Amino acid sequence: MSGLRYVYAICRPLEAPLQAQLTGVAGAPAKPLHHHGLVAVVSEVPEQDFTEDALRAHLEDLDWLAATARAHQGVIDALTVVTTPLPLRLATVFRDDSGVRSMIEAREEHFLRTLDRLSGRVEWGVKVYLESEGQESEPAAERPAPKAASGRDYLRQRRRQTRASEDLWQRAETFATALHEKLAAFAEDTRLHAPQNATLSGAAGRNVLNAAYLVPRDRSEEFVELVDRTKDDAPGLRVELTGPWAAYSFAGELPEEERA
Repeated sequence: MSGLRYVYAICRPLEAPLQAQLTGVAGAPAKPLHHHGLVAVVSEVPEQDFTEDALRAHLEDLDWLAATARAHQGVIDALTVVTTPLPLRLATVFRDDSGVRSMIEAREEHFLRTLDRLSGRVEWGVKVYLESEGQESEPAAERPAPKAASGRDYLRQRRRQTRASEDLWQRAETFATALHEKLAAFAEDTRLHAPQNATLSGAAGRNVLNAAYLVPRDRSEEFVELVDRTKDDAPGLRVELTGPWAAYSFAGELPEEERA
């Protein structure tokens, strides 16, 4: 390799080889780099695109950023099939192999401890949305009201709409809280993320719950069934399940009991 080293993930030695034609960022093949009983999955990337200044410029290019993120995720997904990867951040780049080895040595204890904790486990994402305006499940109170005959009628209509909106949001929060408690009791660990901005995510509706759950791989089917049984429990709310993923949300922190 003569270019920079792009690192996707850290894992233990693979029991099965990577896909022969697995390509990563910039179309380069992903390869294992062994060191101290750990494996960094890396590929070579051109220096002109991945120096600090070049990356800063590329972050303004949404097409480039999206293509890089897809290639990065493709390697992580392939790794998740054959092992438990510890994903690194997008665009984690080193000058050469020795830089990657130095990184492994500096964080070896953390990597080993985290891999032990995540071994045989995957991440599932669950989001709850309050359906957006214009959908069939929208409450009548949120649809445009008839034109008010007077200022007093207008104020009454606004009060009714406000109360209906507050009641709907309270119902959504109550449902999301109960669902999270049920799923958290099943999962080994959880993370509550900030609700997604609809403008940025493009998802319809208002995000009420945005959570990640760490679940043993061999219990994933039970977890999926548990989520599926809740989907029709609250008209006007939408439950979305994503996964299984590599445990991104749990890779950089210790679980609550260890943090305590």
